[in-house]
Amino acid sequence: MNPTTEQTRAAASVDRTIRLITAGAAAGESCSPELAKGPWEFDAGPVAYGPGSSMSDVIPTGSPRQGALPEAYRTASADELHARIRAAKATLGDRVVVLGHFYQRDEVIEHADFVGDSFQLANAALTRPEAEAIVFCGVHFMAETADLLGAPGQAVILPNLAAGCSMADMADESSVEECWEQLESVYGDLTAVDADGRVPVIPVTYMNSSAALKGFVGRHGGIVCTSSNARTVLEWAFERGQRVLFFPDQHLGRNTAKAMGVPPRQMPMWNPRKALGGNGAGELGEARVILWHGFCSVHRRFTVDQISQARIDHPGVQVIVHPECPMPVVDAADAAGSTDFIVKAIQAAPAGSTFAIGTEINLVQRLAAEHPQHTIFCLDPVVCPCSTMYRIHPGYLAWVLEELVEGRVVNRITVGDEVAEPARAALERMLAAKPPVAAQPVAGA
Repeated sequence: MNPTTEQTRAAASVDRTIRLITAGAAAGESCSPELAKGPWEFDAGPVAYGPGSSMSDVIPTGSPRQGALPEAYRTASADELHARIRAAKATLGDRVVVLGHFYQRDEVIEHADFVGDSFQLANAALTRPEAEAIVFCGVHFMAETADLLGAPGQAVILPNLAAGCSMADMADESSVEECWEQLESVYGDLTAVDADGRVPVIPVTYMNSSAALKGFVGRHGGIVCTSSNARTVLEWAFERGQRVLFFPDQHLGRNTAKAMGVPPRQMPMWNPRKALGGNGAGELGEARVILWHGFCSVHRRFTVDQISQARIDHPGVQVIVHPECPMPVVDAADAAGSTDFIVKAIQAAPAGSTFAIGTEINLVQRLAAEHPQHTIFCLDPVVCPCSTMYRIHPGYLAWVLEELVEGRVVNRITVGDEVAEPARAALERMLAAKPPVAAQPVAGA
């Protein structure tokens, strides 16, 4: 018997799973009992990413805070919130488009007009130029990208301003500017070209970065990448530069460059707290890719031991991980690729396949619920969602939509013109750097 929509949603709900575990009504373990609380309980507390995978990460001073969510949304039942969201969307019609990232809780995804990764969603918004407002259920840098690419006058709204990204925060503009100055002390004029027409360094920033860093890259002849086109972007950069400064995620940069044949010894780490990033001039002279000391706290949880255990427990299992995972994990997996790659691999698999997936639990649990013909489970046995994605809740979505119905725009995300112009240039370079039609994932050994 095929599961009903309600059964599928119940199975997909990480929120439900966490509540059952916390109440002792289900087996398993979560990384924090506070995940069972409403995210508004953390809005008035100390500035922090919140419970989940990033709860131990240090949040920068001055990070955005969310004001108090009105009580009516905090005390409403799940059914009432869903009804209010549906009614508000029906009233607004084509005036609003709701975007939902793969890592959002299923109770939010239920109301999304488009579901995908950050760049897919920014592009999806472009198909709705008539929309007055884009409600981006994701994190801060994603909303900034939507504002950069959206139509003039469109308001981009982030339902909870506290939904940031610890990885994106690991590379700030002042630290990257300081790094650039130090690299100039090693390599000389960074605009000078060699006999092959290449400059000493090309900056590349991952999509998971602030608009300010995209602007920095744009001003210095660099480019933006996603997890699905990182190889194509690095090829573009190597044609124009002797080496690449890659930020903020060290693991995506390392895994991609290694798959292209760059040896690890030519990929020094740049620690912004140390002179020359903690490197000697000789190490930097031999560098092909300089990796920023940043990482995704979700994907850092996955280990080689988890892969070994999955192979013991499930002979024949296919292990697919995201390239934000550490290199030993990618090497031990059967394949690595973007969230879209993972989704398509499962959709294309013959019935009866078994998958161990190394990416955020909301996507993994949703895939398992939507594909009961397969056995799908998360490599990490501890339920630990992305702290900041989890700050978005149906209560906040209902609030921002009903405010729009009343003619009020709240939680608008805007990028100033002085940043937007060079940031768009970096994004346009990425769009022009087309990957092969059948893009290859980063292969595991």
